[in-house]
Amino acid sequence: MRIVSLLPSLTEICCALGLDDELIAVTHECDYPPPVRVKPKITRSVLPPGLSHAEIDRAVRELVRSGRPLYQLDTERLAQLRPHLILTQALCPVCAVSYEDVVQITSAFPQRPEVLSVEPHTLLDVLDSIRLIGEHTGRRASAAAVVASLRHRIEHVRQRLEVEREAPGVVCLEWLDPPMVAGHWVPEMVELAGGRDLLGQAGAPSFTVTWDDVVAAWPEVLVLMPCGYDLAGARAVATELNRVPGLPATPAAASGRVYAVDASSYFSRPGPRLITGLELLAAILHPAAIAPVGPPQSVAPVRWLAPEGVR
Repeated sequence: MRIVSLLPSLTEICCALGLDDELIAVTHECDYPPPVRVKPKITRSVLPPGLSHAEIDRAVRELVRSGRPLYQLDTERLAQLRPHLILTQALCPVCAVSYEDVVQITSAFPQRPEVLSVEPHTLLDVLDSIRLIGEHTGRRASAAAVVASLRHRIEHVRQRLEVEREAPGVVCLEWLDPPMVAGHWVPEMVELAGGRDLLGQAGAPSFTVTWDDVVAAWPEVLVLMPCGYDLAGARAVATELNRVPGLPATPAAASGRVYAVDASSYFSRPGPRLITGLELLAAILHPAAIAPVGPPQSVAPVRWLAPEGVR
């Protein structure tokens, strides 16, 4: 089978199912597992590099408002590759080439490929996505094994947190200028990790708030997970947050419990590594019950938000 993946999370799922060799092209953002970085890239972003968070937000909103795509698909190369299956989504216009666009483009191909849209909103949906791709690629047994392993890890976190009496109030932000509350699977991850998501809505899209809303929520823990950013990028865009009125006075900042995380790897992409994100959150919220997990570059405190004496 010749597979083209138009979303990093779908690329990760394919590789988890042992379909590395069947992947003949991926997106310019696909970087995990590392071997996929050398595969042909079939997309590129239309945004210029070097934009600030606010500039990216304005540019994306304008493109979406005008109905123009954020990604350019190399249609000529796609036709030459003659794929049997193209994996994409229609969930988020900011994340990938849309399902409708791919169907329209491939309708003119001499041999029309199957176009599969994968639409997870929750952690359960993500597990179902793995099964769905397994069914369409002849890897049902592999998919069942991957899902069973992920469920086992979820259950392990739940069991370790059974004795915890306190559930700290958490705010998770997937963008910082303007602030956007993380949605879909993230509030569910917070709950499974032993916290209370103060602003997010499980299974619902992310949404824009004001910094006054964030401060008013009075979070005990603030997690910065800007979509598309690794840990270094998240820490870089958080450098000005100490200027946000009222934010340094929140319980999260006052106690030094503001964290930047590797969002691209563990929170933004609805793939198998979300379970590592769950384990990271559990270790952040309940460090006495859950040992730190993941590589050292996955999470770090944002010290510059803490007042003197807490640093």
